[in-house]
Amino acid sequence: MPHQSELDTYLAQTSTSRALSDRARALLPGGTTRDSTFREPYPIYIASGAGARITDADGRSRLDLIVNYTSLILGHCHPAVMAALTEQIAKSTSFAAPTAAEVELAEEICARVASVEQVRFSNSGTEATMFALRLARAYTGRHKIARVEGGYHGSHEHASVSSKPTGEDDWGSADRPRPVADSRGLDRSVLTSTIVLPFNDLAHCRQILAENAEDVAAVIVEPMLGKSGMIPPAEGFLAGLREITQRHGMLLIFDEIMTLRLAPGGAQQRFGITPDLTTMGKIIGGGLPVAAFGGRADIMDLMNPRNRDGLPQAGTFNGFPLGMVAGLAQMRQLTPAVYDTLNATGDNLRDRLERTFAYYELPVNVTGIGSLLHIHFTPTAPGTYRETLTTDGTVLSEFVTGMLNEGVALAPRGMIALSTPIGEAEVAETIAAVERVLERNAAGWRQRLHSLAAHLDPPAAARTGSADVTA
Repeated sequence: MPHQSELDTYLAQTSTSRALSDRARALLPGGTTRDSTFREPYPIYIASGAGARITDADGRSRLDLIVNYTSLILGHCHPAVMAALTEQIAKSTSFAAPTAAEVELAEEICARVASVEQVRFSNSGTEATMFALRLARAYTGRHKIARVEGGYHGSHEHASVSSKPTGEDDWGSADRPRPVADSRGLDRSVLTSTIVLPFNDLAHCRQILAENAEDVAAVIVEPMLGKSGMIPPAEGFLAGLREITQRHGMLLIFDEIMTLRLAPGGAQQRFGITPDLTTMGKIIGGGLPVAAFGGRADIMDLMNPRNRDGLPQAGTFNGFPLGMVAGLAQMRQLTPAVYDTLNATGDNLRDRLERTFAYYELPVNVTGIGSLLHIHFTPTAPGTYRETLTTDGTVLSEFVTGMLNEGVALAPRGMIALSTPIGEAEVAETIAAVERVLERNAAGWRQRLHSLAAHLDPPAAARTGSADVTA
């Protein structure tokens, strides 16, 4: 639970949210229909958003540094997106037929992401990664999937392995992770068809994949680990995976659902790597539920319904026109210059955050690339999922609550995603809020964090940490 003084302020500011949460708990398990919006003692309920700001049910405005977990790259209610939605709503929301906007958004994506020659739409990232993995198994004729520990690829069966193992699990050594079910209810057979790789450890990835060369259909990886803490790839790691997968006839799948916002062609453009398949979401829907998977034409042709044995993909709202027009409007606003400015703003905020925490003598690292950031209350920047588990989760929770009290919303796990309305004034506003929170709390946090670091056994911490990295 948050520090009592921060909690008292939070409760005083959010009485309407508290009442809504009380009603929700009787109807929705835990009072929520989405785990990423859950927080103790209850979440803030949002009434509206405009630009870089959201207004809660109690009428309090906050700077939004979550933007629906990276989706609203243009902020809330961007005029171009709203105009496209208004025009389409007058025509209808969906049809049992394609529309021109579906073709136009597909053209936009294929023109931007060089590795994507053909694309299929879905409604969620979970669906996109599920179909990409199925496509890889069908194309190669192999049955196993390799994924990195701490990577997040949605909530279907093959994605729900080793994305957030805990201290109670027997999850093996750091260089030889074992497949671990993310939750109860998972089909246990999935564990036998999943190979888990250590992120940023190319030598052991090479060994593990060589041992399973005849069975692995694909390696799926986030170019930067997102849900586990915006952990960038080590130099040469992604290029090494590309070389290994090509050598063994495996497909390389980049999960760019979050990282597509790092450049016009996504993280793969930034790092100069060409995967075989790419999954996308978040920014391509303009704030609506749109995702996609695409890649080489010869692989994607397995989805062609003209083929006698084509892989079926149904979905009542796949390619629904509201999502297509909103996504197209948003993507057309994202010029190379916009990406450059947004990433520069993120780099500026990252630098100022680290300098501010250092001034207050707190062991904090801010990871990420460009407009994606993550605050870790740890003395060293984590390079793997296990290294994020050395953090003090209670200090993080208190900090996030304090920032909400100061009018700045960031994700409970410490994630920050910027939108184009964020400029120098908003960066300064964020730093000023951080300073006010630290003035109240830094002394107590400093003692707790330094005490933790002094007594920490890193290998043990990596197996028993309690940081919340739930998606």
